[in-house]
Amino acid sequence: MKKMFLSSSFKDVMGIFSNFTDEVLEGKTVSFIPTASIPESVTFYVEAGRKALQKLGMIVDEVELTALSHEEIAFKLKKNDCIYVTGGNTFFLLQELRRTGADRLIIEHIQSGKVYIGESAGSIIMSQNIDYVKEMDDYDKMSSLDYTALNMVDFYPLPHHTNFPFKKIVEKIIADYQSDLKLCPISNTQAILVRGDDVQVADKKLGERPFI
Repeated sequence: MKKMFLSSSFKDVMGIFSNFTDEVLEGKTVSFIPTASIPESVTFYVEAGRKALQKLGMIVDEVELTALSHEEIAFKLKKNDCIYVTGGNTFFLLQELRRTGADRLIIEHIQSGKVYIGESAGSIIMSQNIDYVKEMDDYDKMSSLDYTALNMVDFYPLPHHTNFPFKKIVEKIIADYQSDLKLCPISNTQAILVRGDDVQVADKKLGERPFI
């Protein structure tokens, strides 16, 4: 059964994640992929996410895709209990996932039931195609014009809804695509919980509600 936790800002919803699975998080290992942040000038969220995982008692094992071989990436993804993909540039991230073959590995692990945690770009790449976030990210960071993503959900996560500095950009994406795509906007204090075919949107204050 698929177990996916898709967020905008993991540090803001770590409490929701702690209740997401029935497993004890203390001592669990996480393949931590920060690659999306490489082209970005602002990267504070990478360390914030790492610290949030550690506060939950989890052991962070960095898997930086541009620095490792396919075999090294495959070994780390297999041996660790969870996979975490940070925010950053979604297009650069997809490029590196494809180049290293990590995209196929991650799909296999999700299908086998390994917990996947996405933050911002790490959530967006679970959609069928990332063309819809061109307004949000610099797509010139990707050499290919094929924006087909991992297609692990039948909707389109849209992070940072109502949050600075993405508020107006997200509103424009909603206006441009809401009639054509099944968008799922989430704020920094919300997360999408995928358990098999069941999809819920969780809010720090309001709890969970079904996503339709």
